[in-house]
Amino acid sequence: MIVLKSRAEIEKMAAAGRMVAEILAGLRGMVAPGVTLAQLDAYAERETLKRKAKPAFKGYSGFPFSLCCSVNEQVVHGFATQRALVEGDIVSLDFGVLHNGFYGDSAITVPVGQVSEVATRLIKATEESLYRAIEVADTAHRLSDLAHAVQSHVEARGFSVVRDFVGHGIGKELHEGPQIPNFGAAGKGPRLKAGMVLAIEPMINEKGYDVKVLEDGWTAVTVDGGLSAHFEHTVAITDNGPLILTKI
Repeated sequence: MIVLKSRAEIEKMAAAGRMVAEILAGLRGMVAPGVTLAQLDAYAERETLKRKAKPAFKGYSGFPFSLCCSVNEQVVHGFATQRALVEGDIVSLDFGVLHNGFYGDSAITVPVGQVSEVATRLIKATEESLYRAIEVADTAHRLSDLAHAVQSHVEARGFSVVRDFVGHGIGKELHEGPQIPNFGAAGKGPRLKAGMVLAIEPMINEKGYDVKVLEDGWTAVTVDGGLSAHFEHTVAITDNGPLILTKI
C-alpha cells in the first residue's frame, strides 16, 4: 500500500535522512586499504547511537549488522565481517536509521584507492542513473518512469540492471509500498503523488544481471563474478518537485 506523508512527517524523515547522509559521508572518508568492514560497521553504529537514533538494519528480519557492506561482486546485503579492504576493491555501503518514528535509507559505492577503468565507469554510471530517476520523480510522471530512466542510462553504457532486488516506499516502516524496479518501460504504473516518499536504489552489474544469494541467507552476488555497484537516496515527492532527504 502506498502511504502519503504530511509535510510534518516529511520534515521528520528529513531529520533521519540527514543523519544517514552525515554518517555515510564519514564512512566514505574511512574507506582505504587495510580498513575492515567491521570497523566501518562499528563507526556507523556508534555515530547512530550518538545521535539518539537506532540502526535501521540491525536485527531487521535477523540481519546481524548495522551496515550492509558489499564488496566487488557482492550486490547487496553483504556482511560487515573482519575482511580488510584492499587496493582496487569497490565497496557498497547501504545504511539506514530509525529516528523519531521514521526511517532514512541511503547507499553509496566507494572505490578503494586506485580502481580499474571499468569499476570507475560502473560507479559513475550507477550514481548518474540514480539522479536520472530523481529528475523524473515528480507529479508529472509515473512510477515506471523512474525505472526507465535508470535502465536506459546504464544499458547505454554497457551495464545491466539487477532484477531480483528493487527500491521501495519508506516512512514509519523501512519497507512500504510501492516496489520500485530499476527496469521497465516508461509510462506505466501509478502516477506519482505529493506525499509519497521513495527509496530509489539502482543496483547495477558490470556484466549480466543474474544474481544469487549465498549460504548466509543474505549476501547477494553476481552469478558471473562481475562487479556490482549500488546507490540510493530517500526522496520525497512534493508539489514543487523531488526533495532528496538523504543529502547533507
